[in-house]
Amino acid sequence: MGIDSNQPPFVVIVSGLPRSGTSMMMKMLESGGVPVMTDNLREADIDNVNGYYEFLPALRVKNDSSWLDGARHKAVKMVYQLLYDLPEGYEYRVLMMRRAIDEVLASQKKMLQRLGKPTDTIPDEKMAELFRAGLAKFEAWVANKPHFRIIDVDYNTMVKDPLPQIDAINQLLGGSLDTQAMAEVVSPELYRNRKA
Repeated sequence: MGIDSNQPPFVVIVSGLPRSGTSMMMKMLESGGVPVMTDNLREADIDNVNGYYEFLPALRVKNDSSWLDGARHKAVKMVYQLLYDLPEGYEYRVLMMRRAIDEVLASQKKMLQRLGKPTDTIPDEKMAELFRAGLAKFEAWVANKPHFRIIDVDYNTMVKDPLPQIDAINQLLGGSLDTQAMAEVVSPELYRNRKA
């Protein structure tokens, strides 16, 4: 199980807004047989009990993209703003996590509170507007980039009925993932900060 080595080389990218389920998706891919790129510097905590799956070199991709040579047929988590800096010459298959923005904001606020950081610097309405505008700009940009193949993954739907979206992800990545193992990662009890 995993990505068939006979597939043309591509880099799997899990992206989206903060607190949109990217870490859950990385865990799902790992369980499905996809090697993940992570430095394990940020340990699991109450906000991400399965770990953060962060990879520090990805934050520096604009200045150093040499790590991409070792990322083919592997998954890496990147906030969507970093995708602008990915060089041509590689194929990217992007799983764009989508989550209700009010839930993203609530989850982010709770995490900041636990970290003792301010949560009232920007009103929620303004932050939601910024998030939506940023995503719209990215969608317009990526639509003209043939080396990107991208699908949306709805977090809210995933925690209720994971298999249809897992099947779509499997097809995007070549059709040889362990979809049952991926589905077993999805834990409805971790679905907090949901809409009423």
